[in-house]
Amino acid sequence: MDAIDILITVAVVIAGFAVWLLSTAVFIWGERRIVAKMQSRIGPNRLGPFGMLQTVADGAKLFFKEDIRPVGIDPVVYFAAPAVSAIVALLTIAVIPFGGTFTVGEREIALQIWDPEIGMLWILAMSSVAVYGITLGGWSSGSKYSLLGGVRSTAQMISYELALGLGLAAVFVWNGTLQSSEIVAAQSRLLDLGPISVPAWNIVPQLPAFVLFFIAAVAEAERPPFDLPEGEGELVGGFNTEYSGAKFAMFFLAEFMAVITMSAITVTLFLGGPSGPLFGLDGTFAGALLGFVYFAIKVFAFMFVFVWLRGTLPRLKYNRLMDLGWKVLLPVGLVWVLATAAIVVAQDALARTDLLRTVFLVAAVLIAIVLVLPLFDRRRPAEPAADEPGDAPKPDTMTDLRRVVDERTPDRVTVES
Repeated sequence: MDAIDILITVAVVIAGFAVWLLSTAVFIWGERRIVAKMQSRIGPNRLGPFGMLQTVADGAKLFFKEDIRPVGIDPVVYFAAPAVSAIVALLTIAVIPFGGTFTVGEREIALQIWDPEIGMLWILAMSSVAVYGITLGGWSSGSKYSLLGGVRSTAQMISYELALGLGLAAVFVWNGTLQSSEIVAAQSRLLDLGPISVPAWNIVPQLPAFVLFFIAAVAEAERPPFDLPEGEGELVGGFNTEYSGAKFAMFFLAEFMAVITMSAITVTLFLGGPSGPLFGLDGTFAGALLGFVYFAIKVFAFMFVFVWLRGTLPRLKYNRLMDLGWKVLLPVGLVWVLATAAIVVAQDALARTDLLRTVFLVAAVLIAIVLVLPLFDRRRPAEPAADEPGDAPKPDTMTDLRRVVDERTPDRVTVES
């Protein structure tokens, strides 16, 4: 590796981190505007066009605020926890390809910071480390609210990391690789389904894995309706209750960056990443930028879904959160990974196109049965017992009300009308 290769690597790293940081700033502004529209409010509209500089002003305010140190904290862990969360959020994006590949001279440059063979296992490793920042922040704050928020975060992230890993495992088994660039390359071709051809995105054959992974991703990012570690209604602010200023800003940054990261991972695994029609620009810088545009559009679509969920769904109860993770997502994930493995093994005997047609036909039949079965349920709702209170019809007029009172009044009591 010579000096030019080092400069290229540094440039790609800076470009990747800059894209993620700018996307985070835009996402914070966009979420506030979209949620305001959903709630018939205006949202930020003062600083800059459409209030776009409000995020910059809020960040500057937080980083220059006076540092408040509560009594009874563990100083080292208290200051290290938000830094761990922010750093892990940044490192997670390293293996995600955010654009195409182009050639300069004899050098092939990919818009991806790091492309190891372990690939997406890096995502699982970073998601496992991310819980330390929140848990240690809640423990070191010396507050019961913060401690409960940290404990909730630990339980939630451990529970849903299993479902997240099973969604990843199904994709690994289907594509036969862990390397993110290879997973994207496998989705860049067209899939012939007879009269039509569709992109060979993994969301088509791996739809259950996509649903499983996305629900777990929302929970891993601790976004509504899975934002129980913060729980403003019962825990004030959860793990970040005792944080302010720059330390709170790092937690805030890590939370919003996790949304972008999870959206990017979902796009990479199931929607082809930066792949798309290049119109003969393969291997050029313009083609690489066009791939970045495709990637950004797909990621922004999922970011909108995160905001949509926040604006429409209430927070889950904690027991339902755990039931969903352990009793629904985990069994479904195990069954689907085994089914994916069986399909991959069966490919030795059948062509993939024929196999996909068979799978789609079976899935369509099962969905039809699930939708039609309730129509044949002729059970009538149980009628309440006659002696239960509230069975009598509600009086509509004052005359009816007086009649009902007279009928229910004992003989020894006189009621004047």
